[in-house]
Order: sequence, then structure tokens, then C-alpha cells
Amino acid sequence: MSADLTIGSVPAYYREVYEILCPHNEQVDKDLFIQLLLKSSLPRPTISQIWDMVESKQGYLTRVGLYKALALTALAQQGKTVSEKLLESFSGHELPRPNLGDLSDLRATSIKMRRQKSPNVLGYSYHELCKLDTIKVELVPEKKGLILKHVEYEVTSQVCKTTVLRRYNDFLAFQEMLMMRFPYRLIPRLPPKKMMGGNREFIEQRRKALRRFLNLIARHPQMYDDKLVKFFFSYSGTDMQHKMKEVFRGIPDEFMTSNLASQAKDLVPMDTQTQLGNSKEHVRIVYNSVCKLKDIAERMVTRATNYACDMLQFGQELSHLSNDNTPISAWATGTNDTWSHLQKGFKHVSVEYAAISEKSSTEAADEDERVLEKISFFQDMLISYRDLCERHEKGVLQDHQRAIAKMGQYKKKKMSATVSSSEAGAVEQLEQKILDQESQIANMENRNYYSLHCLQMETQLIHANLDILYDILGDMTKIQAKAHGDLAKVWGDILPIIDNLQGPRPDSPARLSPVGSPSSNSHPGITV
Repeated sequence: MSADLTIGSVPAYYREVYEILCPHNEQVDKDLFIQLLLKSSLPRPTISQIWDMVESKQGYLTRVGLYKALALTALAQQGKTVSEKLLESFSGHELPRPNLGDLSDLRATSIKMRRQKSPNVLGYSYHELCKLDTIKVELVPEKKGLILKHVEYEVTSQVCKTTVLRRYNDFLAFQEMLMMRFPYRLIPRLPPKKMMGGNREFIEQRRKALRRFLNLIARHPQMYDDKLVKFFFSYSGTDMQHKMKEVFRGIPDEFMTSNLASQAKDLVPMDTQTQLGNSKEHVRIVYNSVCKLKDIAERMVTRATNYACDMLQFGQELSHLSNDNTPISAWATGTNDTWSHLQKGFKHVSVEYAAISEKSSTEAADEDERVLEKISFFQDMLISYRDLCERHEKGVLQDHQRAIAKMGQYKKKKMSATVSSSEAGAVEQLEQKILDQESQIANMENRNYYSLHCLQMETQLIHANLDILYDILGDMTKIQAKAHGDLAKVWGDILPIIDNLQGPRPDSPARLSPVGSPSSNSHPGITV
């Protein structure tokens, strides 16, 4: 009896490999499968033998075939001879896990192959985009500069394993170069530059915005591995912006280097303009709601921060009262000992209020980083999409229209020159200009189609990143659940302290009046 290769009986590792090779539950590509087996370091004859045992007649692998191949690979790595009978002993038991090393390169290859086979499909999931890179941006503590001091940022790329120092002007130059290199892609905006320095809040908000800017670039499927981007994350020399412009001066834009440029017309569906119009409206609706969500998230962070400050101040006031050493005698208190009990209780309670403040501060920080920043990240992307659509309409289309108008002028001049039988040289010169202009128009048309193709891919990129809303909702729920649970526990700890503030209570609900008070001298029978 052969081993059970259903989904439930195989190791989780098998499913992970399948999801890398076939994220959309399609068949396993033969070339990709061979690359997978080569990572096992098995002899080629053994790899060929495994392939022969699992290959289907259609020339591709099913999920079960892949699982079978992984099991045979693991057994072959253990030194066993590959055969069908090897799997029989694992009936009812978990299949062995092969050693295939790091699968990240296989994931990248899988995405690239899917993209080549289906150029009109983005081919990236949200989590795959997040794995492209993670960029950290931190403020350098001290300021440098002799006359005009400036802020420096420490930029760290997780994938490049580099940390470099950058100034705001470096970001400006980088964005300018990106716009030239990728005019048909989502290029995020930069935060504003405030002259003559800025307060701490402004600098911190700008740091976060710069971090979002770089992560949007580093997680873009067309830009993340470009030489320009790698240079920005790795160059550690001086005068960054001038060096970058020197190295990449004259670099052609994406259209000139893309393998898809020549077939751009074939990549654009007939109903692209209609679909683009619908998508722009959909993105507009999403953007408006995201802006409102951001406002709400900002208020949540502010509320948690203010609550933390209020609780800390409340506790400090109680602590101040507990430390009051003003002499109080029986002249003021009579037989009432409330103040002494309160002072003892205030000292203990003030510590608990400090704990409440700390937990509320943690809640505010978590909401800011895990909720508000993610909403802002997606908002920045949506703004970039809107900017891209405007560039397409104002740039490529207008250039195309100007070229056609210029072409018409040349043809009119040629007709006039021909009719008037002017010099042959002038006619030939006009004919050459017409040919050049026709070539330019053809190039413009290709650019227009390529721009439309890129717009389709960038629209799919927006939809791939919609999954960030799952993360936002999940993180918000976890943060709120933890914060409310932690606060409820602290408030619960305060209750017995409050109950003991008054000390022993008399049996009677009314306290006895001190000697000498008006009520002690009341006449019998008179109710006071």
C-alpha cells in the first residue's frame, strides 16, 4: 500500500514548497521543478529517475506528484535507492522532509517565470511583495554641518544587508532619477522640506514618511532590483546625490530597456480605457475611505496618548498628596483619621496609575506603528496611483497629440511646396522630416500602449496591496484586546486598595461626632 499523499498527511514543508511553485493552485512547471530537485545536490541520474517516476503524461506535475517527488528526494538524500516501494513503509506516518536549502531564490524564479508566461498578470501576492525588502530609516542622533545644520538618516536594507547615511536632498535626487527611469510606475511623493530645521514632531513625521517612501520603492516588483535602487541602498561614499547622477546620467527609461516594449500593443486589451476608467473610480472611492480611516486612527493614537498623560498626572497628584508633611492636629481632625488612611492609600494607588499610564502609552505606540503607519503606507500608494494616471494623461497622451499635430503641419508644407514647384531640396527636406515624425509617432504610440500596460500592472499592484487592510484590522483587534485586558487587570488590582483606604468602618453607617461638637451637646428629645 502506497503512502497517503493527501494534503492532511504531508508535512507543512511540502505545502510551503507547493505554494512557492504554484501560488494559484495550478500545475507544477517542469523547468521550475527541475530547479527544485537540483537544490537537493543529488546526482543527476537520481534526479532523472525521480522525475520519471512522478511525471504525468501531460508533461507537468500535480500536487500529489510533487509531494511524492519531495518524499523520494528526502529518502534518496538518506542514501536509499529510489523506488516506488520506498513510500509503502510510510503509510499512515508523516513523510520525510528533504533538505533543499534556502527557497527564497526559488520563489523569485517562480514569480519571474509566471510573469513571463502571463505578462498581463502581476504575479505577486501581498506577502511576496513584503518579502522583497524591508527598509528601516532612523535619525542620526547628532547634527552635522558648519553653518546650516541638517538632519541625517540611517537607511538600512534588510535584503541588501547594508546601512548608509542619507540626507533629505539625497532622497530628492533619488526621486528625480526614479521618475526618469520609471515614468510609467508608481513613484511615491516625498514629505515636504522645511527650511531652517524643524521641531521634533515634524522631523519624526518626516522620518516615517521617508521610510514609507523607500519601502514603496523596495517592494515594487519592477524597481526593487534595479541598479539605481540598489545603488541608493548600498553606496556609502561622499556626495551621494552628485555621484548617483554621475553614475546614472543618460540611463534609458524602462520603455527603452523592456523586453515587452516591442509587443506593448498586443498586451493592451481592447477595453483597457473602459477598465482603466472603472479602476480609477474604484481607487478614488477606496482612497476617500482610507483618508477617513487614517483620521480615525490618528484620533485613536491621540486619545491613548492623552489618556496615558492624564493617568500619569493623576497618579502624580496622588503621590504629591501622600508626601504632604503639613502638621495636622486633633484640632483640625477631631477623631477623624481619614487623612492618614488616604495618604497611605494614595502612595500605593499612585504606582498603579503609573502602570495604567505605561500600558496606555504602549497602546498608543502600537496603534501608531502597526495601524496608523500601515494606513499611511497604503494611502501614499493610492496617491502615487493618482499621480501616475495624471502623468499618463498629461504626458504620453499630450505628447502623442502634439506629434500628430506637428505631422499634419509638415504634410501641409509639403503639399504647398509641391504645388508651388519650389526647390527640390526643400521638398526632400520636408519628406525627411515627415519620415522622422512618422517614426516618432510610431514610437509615441508604442509608448502610449506601454504606458497603458504599466497602468494595468500598477492597478493590479494596488489590488495586491489591498491585503494590508487584513493586517490593519488584525493588528487593531489584537492591540485593543491586549490593551483593554491589561488595563482591566490593573484596575482590578486597584479595587482592593480603594476598599481599604478608609480603614476599619464602624458598625453604624453614621460616624460618632467628636466631643465638643454641636451634636454632642444636643438636648434630649431634640433631633439634629
